[in-house]
Order: sequence, then structure tokens, then C-alpha cells
Amino acid sequence: MRSGDRDRDEKSDIAEKRSHEGEEWQKHGVGGLVNGVDAAHGTITISTMTAAGKKDVTVEIGKNTVIRRYAPGSVKFDDAKMSGFPEVNPGDQLRARGVRSADGASFTADEVVTGAFRNISGTISSVDAAAGTITVSDLATKKSEVAKVSSESQLRKLPPQMAQMIAMRLKGAAAGTSAAANSPAPATGQGDAPSGRGRNGGGDLQQLLGRLPAALLSEFQKGDVVMIVATSGPKDAQVTAITVLGGVEPLLQATTREQASSI
Repeated sequence: MRSGDRDRDEKSDIAEKRSHEGEEWQKHGVGGLVNGVDAAHGTITISTMTAAGKKDVTVEIGKNTVIRRYAPGSVKFDDAKMSGFPEVNPGDQLRARGVRSADGASFTADEVVTGAFRNISGTISSVDAAAGTITVSDLATKKSEVAKVSSESQLRKLPPQMAQMIAMRLKGAAAGTSAAANSPAPATGQGDAPSGRGRNGGGDLQQLLGRLPAALLSEFQKGDVVMIVATSGPKDAQVTAITVLGGVEPLLQATTREQASSI
């Protein structure tokens, strides 16, 4: 076999392996904002946002659980370094891969990755395709935030009907209505809700959003309302987008800032 063919085969194998690993994190994963760390008992409590509203999940860390942390300013999982409890702080984003309990209240983790990220929600004021940047007027700070969109960034757009259905459910959950908790999760247009949905009703919205088809930067226009998860950097410095989610105006209208961050 020629070296060029061998290199292509190796790259294809790596891409296939990464794709499979990504599917495993989506299918057997849970994610949210850290709101408690108990190193003595080996648990991390995270706040997740399901289709039925906010739900706390206890992530159980065993002696064989692999804990990684994203490198500052990096959106690449491959750059994540081996970590431990001392580096996990309230407010961090956390994603775990493992086994969820039947009631969805706890999660036994095989692998965990954490990081300190920024949540930006607002209206796009400009898109620079050549520079690969999106400038957003942040609803929380009332300031313009510039996010770099790299090849590693994930761009998604919620279909209007899905956005409205999720917003109605979140609004109902925020008001404490029981109907939101007992009705089925919104359809994704690609079959039932992801496997993260348990007997507690309502699936993990991160899993649901992860199943949406990828979007292009050119599909985002001035005036669009977006939610961005970005790397954490120095104040007023340009950040790199990890996820850009469009079509979210109904969600932002129906949720609190805390709920939006959990999504």
C-alpha cells in the first residue's frame, strides 16, 4: 500500500472513531451546570434542563471514573487534560458519559469532562464570514460580544415548531404546572426523544439539540436571536464559540437567565 493511501485510511479510521465516541457521549450522556461538589462522597450535582423543566442530577464519580478538563481557550476535546475534584467549581459546565438511573436523579459516570465557559444570549448585530466571527448584542450585559467560529464549533438551528414546543414546556415548568411534567417530550422530527429520557418524563435537551443537523455560518443573519456557549477568556477579549444555537427567541422569552444557561 502506498503511503498516501495509508495516510488516508488512518485519517478515515480516526474520523470514524471520533464520530462513534461522539455518538456515545450523546446517547449515554448527561450535561449541565455544576451547582455542588462533594469530593468526600464522590459526587457532583449538576443542574440540567429537561423538556419538563429544571432537574438536579447527582453525578457519581468512582475510582475508575476518568475526569478531564478543557484547556483554557480551547474547544477541542483532544486538548482536555486529566483533572480531578479540586478543579471542578460551581458554575462550570459538565458533561458525563455513563449510566443514568431509572428515575433520572443520579448518573454513574465512566468519564467526565468539565470546563469554565461563557453563555451569551442575544441578537446578532453582524456576521463576518471572511473572519469567521459573529457579533452579538448580549441581553444580559447589553454589550457587544464577538465570538470566533472555528472548524470545531457546532452550529445548530432550532426549527420554529420545535422551538415553540420546547418554549411552551419550559414556560409551563417555570410556572410549576403539572401538565408540563406529565406530557411527552416534544418530537424532534427524527423519531422519539433521545435515550436520555427516563421515567421522570422529558428528555435531556442537550441530547435533543445534539441530534439537530449541522448548520452553516452563512445561515445566520443580522437580527437572528442566538444562544452561544463559548470559551472563557479575559474580559472584553474575543472568545471562541463551542456551540451556536439559532431559532431560540421563543426559548429566551419563556425562560429565566438561569434556565437559559442550563440549556
